[in-house]
Amino acid sequence: MQTIIEGAGWFIWPLGFCSILAMAVILERMLALREARILPKKALELILAGDFEAAAKAFPKTAGGRIVAYALRENPDSAALTAFARLEVSRMERGMFIPESIVSIAPLIGLFGTVYGLYILFPETGGMPDQQMLVRGVGLALTTTMLGLLIAMPVLLANNFIMRRIEVLSARLALVVERLNSN
Repeated sequence: MQTIIEGAGWFIWPLGFCSILAMAVILERMLALREARILPKKALELILAGDFEAAAKAFPKTAGGRIVAYALRENPDSAALTAFARLEVSRMERGMFIPESIVSIAPLIGLFGTVYGLYILFPETGGMPDQQMLVRGVGLALTTTMLGLLIAMPVLLANNFIMRRIEVLSARLALVVERLNSN
């Protein structure tokens, strides 16, 4: 592990930052997108049964509860209720541009490290690099590429998982909106 960190040179800092930032956003979104925080089963049962007031009172801090409370308070038309639900979905997607960006940026940082590693192979005076310079340059090139890819791959998987979770929860909220519009 120490060899990998040393081999990445100063590129370990932006790669490490990408890794920590991605982990923080992914963990925060995983906690925020729990069913209990968006639309608990009991709330959905109450809404489907038509007991909107009980759902709004019992689950005021959930996305589904806020949509129902808005519908009861404002008596909006269908388009306004759909727009409000879209705002709730937008809240669920908060911060998801960060893992999406890191999936792209981490391999690019690794590629930049590769180019830099190859660049430092050749001395300014011309000629061939010595053995120590060759090992350092190739090590930097390979290590940064490897780390960039190792960061991007799990972040991509986690991002896809979370986006799918948002899609499923959005469909449930759409069901709530449809039920509210039918009354």
